[in-house]
Amino acid sequence: MKSPGGQLDPRHTARVIVASTRASDGTYEDRTGPLLVAALHDWGYAVTGPVVVPDGPQVGAAIESAIADRVAVVITTGGTGVSPTDVTPEQTRPYLDRELPGIPELIRGAGVSRGLPLAAISRGLAGVSGRTLIINLPGSRGGVTDAIGVLEPVVAHIVEQLRGGDHAPAEAGAPGAPE
Repeated sequence: MKSPGGQLDPRHTARVIVASTRASDGTYEDRTGPLLVAALHDWGYAVTGPVVVPDGPQVGAAIESAIADRVAVVITTGGTGVSPTDVTPEQTRPYLDRELPGIPELIRGAGVSRGLPLAAISRGLAGVSGRTLIINLPGSRGGVTDAIGVLEPVVAHIVEQLRGGDHAPAEAGAPGAPE
């Protein structure tokens, strides 16, 4: 994904941030970040990470760094539950210019439809900061797998829109298409 001048094309860059105090201190190995890195790579993104940070302000600092680096897509995993240390949404919200509530709804719905009612308690956010798409995912492998299953076309479309792309022309005769 290099431009003619040899620079990395910022439209096709991504960063994965893992919010986990226990993974960051070596208590256990992160198993969600690599899933996201592989998916983003398969979708055509040059991926940095996973960057593993403890729950808390370090999540916000990692998001801020990604925005400063003009990364196109930032996906976090972890810290979206209701425990006292789950603060990824609170660390994300200050960086969002506009929220995209349908994305977390879609992700939660994927888990619930698989018979996992606890997917409904994920408090993840999604939105844009300038030309950077930011999405919070739960820290479970199942939640990340559900998200990967629904995000590919959504992420590609949003990245294109943030870069000034237009909607595909409506087909003649389709509902809402010009006569």
